[in-house]
Amino acid sequence: MAELATLARPYANAAYELAKQGERIDTWSNALQMLVEAATTDEVQALIGSPVVTHVQKAHALNDMLAETGTSEEIRRFVSVLAENQRLDLLADIASQFEARRAEDEKVLDVTITSALPIGDSEKAMFETALRKRFDRDVTITLETDASLLGGAFIRAGDTVVDGSVRGKLAKMQEALSRA
Repeated sequence: MAELATLARPYANAAYELAKQGERIDTWSNALQMLVEAATTDEVQALIGSPVVTHVQKAHALNDMLAETGTSEEIRRFVSVLAENQRLDLLADIASQFEARRAEDEKVLDVTITSALPIGDSEKAMFETALRKRFDRDVTITLETDASLLGGAFIRAGDTVVDGSVRGKLAKMQEALSRA
């Protein structure tokens, strides 16, 4: 859905710039995540998708929820702009792009390592050191386990994917043999 990402980008950039200027990046991040979580509920999805409810009513409903948590007026105005422009359905994309901008600014790369067996602390530290050196950034590692990999690991770091799993190697070997 590249089109949704394209539509969300200016809103995410605007939100990030406002957050950065006010030195409230964490506050904005938390509010956006709360909105994304709320938008996954049936009630809020019905509200956002309703052709009968006006954009003002949608904004009021979401802003009332935010007001209960002490969210700033600036963030609530942002929600009102999204509602007015009929872009509330982009909340997840906006939040995702906001977090990507944050990670880029903070020079942090989110890395997911999926392995066949659980990875210990010493192995995690080795991965962290190697990835930090390779990407010249701090890394935040999320560990996952997937027994179907058979062995090895599958690493996703931003747009980079390294498939060092036994399953991946077997698939490459099978492909090479089928071409021979």
